[in-house]
Amino acid sequence: MHYNPAKYAFIGLKAGADPTQYDSYSNQKLGIALNYSPWMRQLSPDINLFNVGAYYKIDDKSTVAATMTYFSMGEIEFTDLEGHSLGLYHPNEFAVDATYSRKFSEKISGAVAGRFIYSDLTQGIAVSGRDTKAGVSGAADIAMYYVDPIRLGSKDGTFSFGVNISNIGSKMSYYADKSDKEFIPTTLRIGPALSINIDDFNNLTFGVELTKFLVPTTPISEMHNDSIITYKYGYDESAYRIYGKNDNVSTIMGMIQSFYDAPGESIVSDTLVHIGKFREELSEINLAAGIEYTYNNLLFLRAGYFYEAPRKGDRQFFSLGAGIKYNIFSIDVSYLISTTNQNPLGNTLRFSLCLNFGGKEQF
Repeated sequence: MHYNPAKYAFIGLKAGADPTQYDSYSNQKLGIALNYSPWMRQLSPDINLFNVGAYYKIDDKSTVAATMTYFSMGEIEFTDLEGHSLGLYHPNEFAVDATYSRKFSEKISGAVAGRFIYSDLTQGIAVSGRDTKAGVSGAADIAMYYVDPIRLGSKDGTFSFGVNISNIGSKMSYYADKSDKEFIPTTLRIGPALSINIDDFNNLTFGVELTKFLVPTTPISEMHNDSIITYKYGYDESAYRIYGKNDNVSTIMGMIQSFYDAPGESIVSDTLVHIGKFREELSEINLAAGIEYTYNNLLFLRAGYFYEAPRKGDRQFFSLGAGIKYNIFSIDVSYLISTTNQNPLGNTLRFSLCLNFGGKEQF
C-alpha cells in the first residue's frame, strides 16, 4: 500500500516467475499483515509505529486492500515559552486507506487509493495564544506496475517497473481558525527491478528507486541589511530580494512547481551560498537501491542503501533484512544502520507477520 498499491493485482507472483503463466502464482486469495517498529529508540523509549492491513483477491484481475497506520509519540511534557510545565500529553497520528488494484493485461496493472489522515500533535492546547486542533486531511494515490518475462543468456527472469504518486491531497492546519496550512508529503516514486533465476531454487532481484517530494521548496529572502530569513506564507517583493518562488499555492500548483522552484541558493553559517537551481533540483531526488536473494520462495535475504542530500534532510543509511515463508505464514525483519552522525532512525528495527490464505478449495 505504501510503495505501490498497483502490485496488489499481482499478489502471489513468485520472484522471477513469468506473470503470464498461471502456475507462477501462489494460491493466495486473502491476506492479513501486522507490522511493528519501535521508532527512534535513540531519542525515546516509548515511540512506536504500528500498521495492520488486509487484501482480498476478487478474481484473477482485481484486488481490494485496506490498511491502518498508527503512530504513537509516547508521553511528552508540554511547556510554555518560560519552560513551565503544561502537563503530560500523548500526541499521536493515524491514517486509514483503501485501494482497488486491477490488471489491464497480463503484464500491466494500475491502482487508485484513498486515504484519511488524522494528526493530533498539540492535543488541543493553546500555542502562542492561538487555539489549536488536530490536523485532518484527505488524500489519493495513483499507481502503475509493469512486469515482463525476460531472458539473460541462459537464465530466465523478469523485468518490472513501478510508478506511484501518493498523498495527493488537501493541506493541513493545526490551528482552530484553519490558518497557516501546510502541505502533506505528496511523493513521486519510480523505479525498475530486475529478477534473475539462477536455477530452479535460487533467485536474485536488483531494484532501484527514485523518490521526490511534490511540494514547493521554501523560498529564501535576503533583506536589505543582508540578514537572511525564509518565508513560508508569502513575501513582499518590494522589501526583499527573492530566491525561489512563492510557496503559498494550491496543491496541484505545488506539485507542478516542485520541479522548477528551487532557489539555487543555500544558507551556510548565516551566509548565502550559490549552488545553482538545476543542481538543487537534482539534490531533491532521493536514491535507494537494494538486492534480494530468494531460496525456493521460502527464505529471503535483503540489503539496501538510501541516500538523501545533506541540504535536503541528510538521511543516509544501509538496511539489512530477512524473511521466512512457510505454508500460510511469513515473517520479515529489517534493521537500519545509519551512515550519518546522530540520525534518530539509526538502529531501527521493523517486524512484519503475514498470513496468506488460499482459494475456495482451502476454506
